[in-house]
Amino acid sequence: MASADWDDARGRMLLDPTVVNLNTGSAGPLPRGTFRRVTDLRTRLARAPMDFLLRELPPLLWRTREHLAGFLGGTPHRLALTTNVTGAVNLVASSLNLAAPGEILLTDHEYPPMRRCWERMARRQGLTVRTFRVPTMPADPGEIVEAAVAAMGPRTRLLSFSHVLSTTGLVLPARELCVEARRRGIVTVIDGAHAPAFLELNLADLPCDFYAGSGHKWLLAPTGVGFLHIGPGQEDNLEPTQVSWAYEPPPGSGPPDERDRFGSTPRLRRLECEGTRDLCPWLAVPESVDFQARLGHDRIRLRRRELTDHARRRLADGQGLEPATPERPGLSGGMVAFRLPATTSADELRRGLWERFRIETAVGDEPGGPLLRISANFYTTEAEIDYLADALKELMAG
Repeated sequence: MASADWDDARGRMLLDPTVVNLNTGSAGPLPRGTFRRVTDLRTRLARAPMDFLLRELPPLLWRTREHLAGFLGGTPHRLALTTNVTGAVNLVASSLNLAAPGEILLTDHEYPPMRRCWERMARRQGLTVRTFRVPTMPADPGEIVEAAVAAMGPRTRLLSFSHVLSTTGLVLPARELCVEARRRGIVTVIDGAHAPAFLELNLADLPCDFYAGSGHKWLLAPTGVGFLHIGPGQEDNLEPTQVSWAYEPPPGSGPPDERDRFGSTPRLRRLECEGTRDLCPWLAVPESVDFQARLGHDRIRLRRRELTDHARRRLADGQGLEPATPERPGLSGGMVAFRLPATTSADELRRGLWERFRIETAVGDEPGGPLLRISANFYTTEAEIDYLADALKELMAG
């Protein structure tokens, strides 16, 4: 697409003109069409709540389930909708019973709330949590697999890892890791918070037991959209985090894994139902999926690559910051991180970027030292990255 076409796509997004948004990796803005859709649905819910919940919602909910499963390469009958990845992973962690003594294996770059989730599970079941070091700048995915396999042992009961590391944007070889874990009888739980629309997913070809994802990042869906895709053989191992109407399916619900009159299946509804709540964010997912499909997912990924390459030129070549994300396409995408001087205060730099320059980006204290992470999407411009580079030069000079 020409620059004018990307300008047009940017115009279809809800973007604050006073803010430089380089943080889709934390939360993405909404396409205008998605915003209109979720607002219309909420208006209908507000005007006639019981008519909406009882009659309108079920077919819309199944439409979302089919649309999202098709986009992810998964199966709608195995796709439980959640609020976010945190809810999805907690659902798994609160349900599984693992043989003790034993251990839960994580990478050293897991999102802190998820690490705490597994630590709580370990305490309750008499397990331990152990981490292994992910190669920081691997030249090949095999280096990551080799590190993971070396960490697996006879005590390893479960492996949980991020498909895309939130710290650096490094893409892990999920399929190969799951294959190695399955050979050893290890349960796999993938934190795919950044993966939907960031990567080309095919869950049917991914031999994991559970795959959790979020919609409010690269998918550009409303806040409150997440999912858990349940692998074969794990259907009976999950218990809802709270008991509600669907805990015991009503008479006539049919087989547990067939579509029911509620827009779900009896098994999935048992996990999803939390009483009366606003499900409109879920129902607007097809608009976000179709919006990016019209732009072209391959074109979007190529555009992100152009932007991250530009960021490397400005911050690495131009200012001497060390990249913390490999350039190889199979190991990276629309996020690129840079190491900051060890004396950098991440809090102060983040605050300075926002308060003085209105730049929204991720700056954090990570295992290897402070990092700055740029999340570049199709609505990002080279001029915005240049503005960030100039702001960093000014702030770090002081």
